[in-house]
Formats: sequence, structure tokens, C-alpha cells
Amino acid sequence: MASKADATPRPSRHRKPSTAALTFGALGVVYGDIGTSPIYAFRESLVEPARNSLTPVEVLGVISLLVWTLVLVVTVKYVILILRADNNGEGGILSLFALAQRALGRRTPALLAIAILGMALFAGDAIITPAISVLSAVEALAIVAPGAQQVVIPLTLAILAAVFWVQRHGTGRVSIFFGPIMLVWFLTVGVLGLVAIVRNPAVLAAANPFYAIEFLAEHGLGAMPVMGLIFLAVTGAEALYADLGHFGRRPIRIAWNAIVLPALVLCYGGQGAEVIGDPAKASDPFFLLAPEGLMLPLVLLATAATVIASQAVISGAFSMAQQAVQLGFLPRLEVQHTSGVQRGQIYLPQVNGLIFAGVVALVLSFGSSGRLANAYGIAVTGTMMATTILGMVVSRRLWQWSKLKATLVWVPLLTIELAFFAANVTKVAHGGWVPVVLAVLVGFTIRTWIDGSQYVLRKSRSGGVGIETLAKSVGRSAHVTEVPGTAVFLTGDRNFAPAALLHNLKHNHVLHRQNLIVTVVTETTPTVPADRRAAVEKLDERFTRIVLSFGYMEEPNVPKALKGAASLGVNFDIMRTSFFLSRRSFRSSTSEGLPRWQEAIFVTLTKYASNATDFYRLPTNRVLELGEQLAI
Repeated sequence: MASKADATPRPSRHRKPSTAALTFGALGVVYGDIGTSPIYAFRESLVEPARNSLTPVEVLGVISLLVWTLVLVVTVKYVILILRADNNGEGGILSLFALAQRALGRRTPALLAIAILGMALFAGDAIITPAISVLSAVEALAIVAPGAQQVVIPLTLAILAAVFWVQRHGTGRVSIFFGPIMLVWFLTVGVLGLVAIVRNPAVLAAANPFYAIEFLAEHGLGAMPVMGLIFLAVTGAEALYADLGHFGRRPIRIAWNAIVLPALVLCYGGQGAEVIGDPAKASDPFFLLAPEGLMLPLVLLATAATVIASQAVISGAFSMAQQAVQLGFLPRLEVQHTSGVQRGQIYLPQVNGLIFAGVVALVLSFGSSGRLANAYGIAVTGTMMATTILGMVVSRRLWQWSKLKATLVWVPLLTIELAFFAANVTKVAHGGWVPVVLAVLVGFTIRTWIDGSQYVLRKSRSGGVGIETLAKSVGRSAHVTEVPGTAVFLTGDRNFAPAALLHNLKHNHVLHRQNLIVTVVTETTPTVPADRRAAVEKLDERFTRIVLSFGYMEEPNVPKALKGAASLGVNFDIMRTSFFLSRRSFRSSTSEGLPRWQEAIFVTLTKYASNATDFYRLPTNRVLELGEQLAI
């Protein structure tokens, strides 16, 4: 009969950080991306209107669109609504997917498709953000020193190379400066904007949404390109939700309402005031906010802020990739811990290398932040729409909202995002194809891994032997020699005998005195309490079936979990235990299995998967691997 491990987690020696400390930390991690958007968002939004003579009313319309986009998309949707959807304290689109899956009681194809789409588009965002952020800051050197234009690309690549190189060493030591730098950044851009508004207070009229509506009505379809670029102002809004587990709902909300939103509104208002006073400043309204003597310090501060923004999205990509592995969306990836104190400080070499290669390719291909801005919006709007749809499911099924309430709240938000998405689709031919191609590649990779893994599981079951059947037949066999000690066999299917066990019996005719058939499962919660870690079922005197449950944010440590199950009768001595793994190789079969193109991708992915020994934290000197070949 199944029972649960009884283990009480040790209390933490570290006091929980105060709300003030968490709020301060959120400035450096959560708001790096959206906080650096003023460098380029308003400038790019003015490109189309400025093709003819730029009127003050048009400037007020663009500012009004920027401000109300921040209010509706970030404040209403994310800060007020989406931050409520915490999965045991964790956030992010995969957490929202897990919540929706649990609310429905099953994993539907539609939910899976939305989660894959969100992940794929986030991957595009993770590649574009470092490129456009650092490039936009370094380009400002040409304002300070016009002859510096020729070093913009080399200097951008050098800064980005340093950012990605430092990942392997961890960012714990330098991240302590993120909060102070970003606080200085927000205070600086807020004060610069306020000074400009005081000089030209007419820009305050942009707070009236009438100017945004008038701009859209007057320009009609001609407003679509502007709408696509307005959305640059809310890039990074997903980070509010993704970093929920690190800082908590209250600190993130305080940081946004008290510091970030006021600073951004003042900065955009100040840029608008400057352009109304001198339309020539539309070429680079952000850096032209600063007096000439402060231009270089502002460029240096902006460069530091954009590096922090890049770091935040790279760390987010690492976390999402780790969650995707745990949920079975990707093969096992190598995860290195760069901090002995902070669990979230991880480094994934393969992910880091892929993102860096993509970033370099974008910088060299587009050459300027203005051209690269066209590639940005589709990834962000697509991810946000996926979040909205999942949020709608959670509110209906988990929060028990009525259909009317859910419709009145979510449909207007989804309509706004659809409008922004449609506006960004117009930029596909001018760079918007980049996130589309990236999303397709990532989406196909995830879908192929899921399909391939499910096929391999079905293939193994079709020729498998039930573990109960095997236990009975081995008990009656006179050709099997019993040896002392414990054998642990890891298997993906708790009901069938592991291939390594069958091969060991077939070739060695040996059976250990105690055989633990261990299956590791990932729950839809971020973590699993220690007292629910293990479920133990004794089949007979020799065989015991154990299911170890881990959350999708946890790293499965099998030896530690087995040791914790001692109170359930599991006699586990690491020095007298051998771990048996099945190492599968695949050969192509034209008569069955996956399509040829999908098969090739799946086999390639299996080759890049990290070793199960490392992934499950098994002692390397006590692991035996037995080969198995499958036709797919």
C-alpha cells in the first residue's frame, strides 16, 4: 500500500528579507527591461508622424498612447490581475500554464499549444532584448562624439560578450549593485522629465486619453505602424509576473506604483515637452533631455542600465528553460549552480551559447536599434496574449469568476493586445520576421521533443513486462543468483520493469537483495513538501516501487529523497547501493514512428541531453549504464 515519506524540513537560518529590501531588489531585476524602454520607445514612435511636419497635437497623441498603454497593460493587467495568479508563490507563463492545467484537471492540447507559443516567443524576446537595449545606449555616443559612430557595433559586441561570459561565474556578486544603479536610473530619468515638463507644462494635457483616441481616429490605418512601436514601452512587463517567486507580489507592486511608473510617465512627458518645443529633438529625445555637460554621464548610466536589463532577461531564459526541462518540454539540459546561497542563481551553458549567437547575429544583421525595433513587438505581444488567455482560464476555473465578469475584464485587455499584435504584424517584412522565425524554430523543437518522448514511452510499453509479473516470475526462477546490497532502477513508467533490470537479468542472471524501482515525476506545483516527496509500495521481499515527486522549480536529487524515505521502511545505504540506468540509442525506421524530419531533430536533441547521473544527482562511482536500442 502506498504511503508518504515523513520528513520535516529544517528551518532556514536566514531571516526573510524585509519588504523594503525586496522592493529595492525588484528595481534591479524586475524592471530593467521596461525601465530602459524610454531610450528608444518614444523616439521610434515618432518616426512615422515625423515624415510630415510634426504637430504638437500629434506629439500629445503619442505621449497619451504611451502613458495609457502603461496604465492598461502593465498596471491593470499585470500589477492588479496577473500577479494574483501565483502558483504557490511562483510566477511566469509556465506557472500560469500549470495553474490552468490543474484548474481544468488535465493537460489539453489547446493549453499545451498556448504554453509552447508563450515559451517560443519569450525565447525571441530573450535574444532581441540584449541586442536592442545595449545597442540603443551605445548609439548615444554619436551624440557626445559624432566620430564615435564607427565604434558603436564593435563596442556593443564587446559589452554583450562580457555580459554573456560572466554568466558562467554567476551574477550574485555584481547583482548587489543592480538595485542602486536602477534606483539612480529611475530618479535620473524622472527628474530630467520633470524639469522638461516644468519648462513646457502644455504636455500635461496628454494625460487626457482623448488625445490618444483622436490620434488613432485621425490617422486611421496610418496609425498602425505607430501602435506597433508604442508597444516598445511595455517590453519587459512579463518580468513582473516571471519574478513573482523571487520578490513577492507586494514588493513588485510597491516598486511599480511608487517609483517605476511615476519615473516612466515623467520621462515620456519630458521627452514630449522637449519635442513640442523643438521638433528637431525628435531624432533622439531621450538623451537630448540632458544638459550638454551631463550627456556623457547619462550615456554611461544608460549603458549600465541596459546591461542590467539584458542580465534580467538572460536569467529569465535560464529559469524558463529549467522549468521546461522539468515539465518534459525539453531534453535534460546541463544546469550549473553559481551560488551556494541563492537557489535561482543558475547557468545553462547550452542556452547561454544559443542566446549569445542569436544576439550577435541580430546586432550584425540590423546594425541599429531603430531597425531592430521593428523585430521586437511581435514576440512581446504574442507572449502577452498567451498570458491573457491562460489568465482567463485560471480566473474562470480557479478563482470561480462568473462568465460575465471574466468577459468584462479579460476581453477588453485581449482586444487591446490583439490591436497591438495586428500593428506589429505590419512590420513582418521589415524585421518582424525575426521573432516569428525564432518562435517557429523553438516551437517545433519543443513539439518534437514532446512527440518523440511520448512515442518512445509507447514503444517501451508495447514490448515491456509488468513489474508485478516480473517480480513473481523471478521469485520462482532457479537461474537467478541473489547478491547482497541494494539496486536502484530509474524508470519513466512505474508499471513496467525498467529495461536496465531486464538486461541485467538476461545477461548477468543476478538480482540484488533489495531492488528499488524508482520513478521521478514532476508536479504542477513549484515545490513539493518533504512529507509528500515519496510514495512507497512494497511489491514483495525483493521489490519495492517508489514514486518521487518534485516541483517544476526543484532539482531532483534522488539519493537525498531516498534517504528521506527511510521512515517508510526503505533501507537505503548509499555505500551499498548501485544505480542502474538505461542508455537508449535510436535507429531510423521507415515503417513506423515519427516523420523523417521530426525523427532527425529528436535524435539530435537526445545527443545534447545532459547525463542522467548529473541530472538526478547520482553518485558517479555507483552508477551502471546498460544500453538499449529503439527503432523510431
